[in-house]
Amino acid sequence: MSSKIEWTEATWNPSSGCSKISSGCKNCYAEVMAKRLKAMGTVGYENGFHFCTVPSRLNVPLKKKKPTVFFVNSMSDLFHEEMPISYLDQIFSIIDQTPHHTYQILTKRAEKMYDYLSQRRIPKNVWLGVTVENKKEGLPRIDKLRMLNASVLFLSIEPLLEDLEQIDLTNINWVIVGGESGSNARPMDKQWVENIKTQCNNNNVAFFFKQWGTWGADKVKRSKKENGKELNGKVWHEYPASIKKQYNKL
Repeated sequence: MSSKIEWTEATWNPSSGCSKISSGCKNCYAEVMAKRLKAMGTVGYENGFHFCTVPSRLNVPLKKKKPTVFFVNSMSDLFHEEMPISYLDQIFSIIDQTPHHTYQILTKRAEKMYDYLSQRRIPKNVWLGVTVENKKEGLPRIDKLRMLNASVLFLSIEPLLEDLEQIDLTNINWVIVGGESGSNARPMDKQWVENIKTQCNNNNVAFFFKQWGTWGADKVKRSKKENGKELNGKVWHEYPASIKKQYNKL
């Protein structure tokens, strides 16, 4: 399915549903969307936001011949506790069979991702990322991520809930930052974002500012569209140097 997410082209959801494990999950957009999809009778959401595999979507990438950048499980977590290892093996088999595609895998379950992938060959067309919403829950995930040998290692710092202070960016290629959206969104301070950008600059890490969300840089609550995507008057949509030429279509 094509995607409106700025840093990808399409989404692939071979599973659906999830469960909340950290502060970043509080106002989960996927939970709200899953309830809507259930009401619409969409396949895979019969149980709303409860985790389940969706085998009917497993072969979607095989049918797409045009090279595509897929965000895997935008509506779930690939390394959810209830994900069967046998089904996870099938997902990575599809990834292996489609080297013309690129797969962006993002998780809050860094330990489970490490346990699975540290024992296996990671396909070259896989990018691995973890969510980093705060210091206590988010920063420790980076230590697991940096130990994995993927083509691109990235951080999704969205929603950014506090000043992360010093971040160890060793082995990290890409950092995405964004504020929270929705009526119950928590505000993001401009200085928190600038701190991250400065550290990315100092460590030669690509910086991608996705959005302000519901709260603007001036700490006024508006629609996400009104608050925009600029930081200090500029749109920062950087990509890792190693993949810029290949994925400049994003």
